[in-house]
Amino acid sequence: MATLRKDYVVARRVYSEDSFDEDHEKVYRVHKTILDHVRGYLTCDSKRVKNTALSFLPIIGWMKIYRIKEWLLGDVVSGISTGLVAIMQGLAFAMLASLPPSYGLYAAFFPMLIYFFLGTSRHISVGPFPVLSLMVGSVVDRLVPVGGSPANFTSFEGLEPDEQRVLVASSVTFLMGIFQLAMGLLQVGFIVVYLSDTLVSGFTTAAAIQILVSQLKFVLGLVVPGYSGPFAIIRTLENIFGQITSTNICDLVMSILIMVVVFIVKELNDRYRAKLPVPIPIEVMVTVVACGVSYACNFEERYGIDVVGNMTSGYQPPITPSVEVWQDSAVDAFPIAIVGFAVAFSVAKVYAIKHDYTIDGNQELIAFGVSNIFGASFKAFAASTALSRTAVQESSGGKTQIAGLLSAMMAMIVTVALGFLLEPLPRSVLGALVIINLKGMLMQFREIPYLWRRDKTECVVWVGTCLGATLLGLDIGLAVGLGVELLTVVFRIQFPMCSVLANLPGTDLYRNRKDYLHILEPNGVKILKMPSPIFFANIEFFREKLEQAIGCNPLRVLRKRNKAIRQIKKLVKNNEIPITEKGFGGFLYQTNDESDMNMEDVPRVDIHSLILDFSAVSFLDISALKGLKTTLKELIRIDVDVYIVSCDVNILEKLHSCMFFDDEIQSSMFFVTIHDAMLHALEKHGRNKHKGKIHTQ
Repeated sequence: MATLRKDYVVARRVYSEDSFDEDHEKVYRVHKTILDHVRGYLTCDSKRVKNTALSFLPIIGWMKIYRIKEWLLGDVVSGISTGLVAIMQGLAFAMLASLPPSYGLYAAFFPMLIYFFLGTSRHISVGPFPVLSLMVGSVVDRLVPVGGSPANFTSFEGLEPDEQRVLVASSVTFLMGIFQLAMGLLQVGFIVVYLSDTLVSGFTTAAAIQILVSQLKFVLGLVVPGYSGPFAIIRTLENIFGQITSTNICDLVMSILIMVVVFIVKELNDRYRAKLPVPIPIEVMVTVVACGVSYACNFEERYGIDVVGNMTSGYQPPITPSVEVWQDSAVDAFPIAIVGFAVAFSVAKVYAIKHDYTIDGNQELIAFGVSNIFGASFKAFAASTALSRTAVQESSGGKTQIAGLLSAMMAMIVTVALGFLLEPLPRSVLGALVIINLKGMLMQFREIPYLWRRDKTECVVWVGTCLGATLLGLDIGLAVGLGVELLTVVFRIQFPMCSVLANLPGTDLYRNRKDYLHILEPNGVKILKMPSPIFFANIEFFREKLEQAIGCNPLRVLRKRNKAIRQIKKLVKNNEIPITEKGFGGFLYQTNDESDMNMEDVPRVDIHSLILDFSAVSFLDISALKGLKTTLKELIRIDVDVYIVSCDVNILEKLHSCMFFDDEIQSSMFFVTIHDAMLHALEKHGRNKHKGKIHTQ
């Protein structure tokens, strides 16, 4: 949009903060205390009960506006399409969690039943997510290693290895749900803002690498124990390459063939999305074909291929989670809870913006918390959402979570009645499907050159998170990424880009003097802009930048002056300097004492006024207040007038409450704008040669 190039003239008084308050009466607002907020939170009336019910059961809101004729068909088609994908992904992602594939169908069914009632997103597909599955799998492999002795837990007694693994996965998921529910009830959904898009991108890319490596053993038909902890990926690769000559050629060829076919069809789905009523369910098609061929040709016995095997038919009674597993895996469950919510919330936010409705982060935490607690009770593992599955649900016409409920029903049908048909399915097929679905996450490597060109700090966050999560494991890697991200924030605030401003002739605008050819900086006046909060970590940096701007160290100047004055007083006392009515007479004083001070040694101060632009300063802490007060007094004592402009009202109130002002530092130093302070300084010091160039209206 083009900007109107019109002139405007404003005639008003030069305002300090004091004179501005005299001319304009303020409204003094009464701020609520913590007790007021608590009282309001505990207040109960019919309207509040109704709003609470609607917030905890979002289904009531969207069911009231459900358009049966317009939306039902789309939801049915979408539910069937999404259900087919969810079944295949559930089987595949269960292997990432080091569980029998049939338990992936549990994760595609139980959590969705709860989210249908409690979730605020109408489009995300709730179920297994590869990153969470891998994080759960790392705990499972640590406590129940393949070919090793399980942890010495009494809750493991009398259980088969697979049952022990299921108990570990469900217990971790239950604890994850408790964390999510607690955060939702405590209204801390804002915690997700600390996971920036850059951090999430680097983290999910590292997870994709971990997932890719974990699936190589299925694609190659090798027996590789599960490793966990730092550098587990290196140990896994070492084991794989150590037995690479034992690769099952049938597994490898079948995996490559399936990956090529699925990749081509997925590309066609993307290219002709507008023309296809629903995406081609290629994953389901290759799974059915692979099952049929494997059964007909007896791949398991003829070629030694590892197949899915016995599929649990129906559902089992709920189980009690293991407290011993909780005690051992609490540190693992918390990052799983955070990552699961962050991924689901970011995907939900994309579709909420696209379809013009709102989602509630705290309610999403509650929904996923209850969903995971409920699912874990029935032996499901961690649930969130998968972008590819959600894209299918939305692009195939899904309007509400009725589509999600139908997809869960399809998983139930397979579990109850059709599971036996999947028993001949080679595990290498599932591994190939997992790998090909990593394309989107692995393509995030393309962000590195983009970030490097535009924001090198963000690039460091991406690379640091990715390397940390790849080499040290996803849980430690997430902590590393958060640490790097917070360090970049600290560095940006601790070492901000301070600038010296000057006037654009004929205007009341001030910009960095290095950025413009024709810019005016009146003699004797310096303007320093601090573009960040001032606190204990950057107050010394602020003082250094201030000294650079004015060209001297105020404290050093003050000490030199005081020393020179003491020396002069000593000379006067010894009658070595004649005193006249006009002051000291001319004299020539020589000494061999190097400690003596001559007036020529006193640093020169070339300015009479310093203007500090606080328009970007959002807060000051106590350490900053003390440092700022000391600095201002040093400047005032060397005859430099200091003016602080565009100071936030809350900061001014804090200065008053902290007894910042005294006989030297007064509130009259604070001005409304830079131009007000500039005009005041020039008028006070009678420097009129710039008055014609500095805009006065």
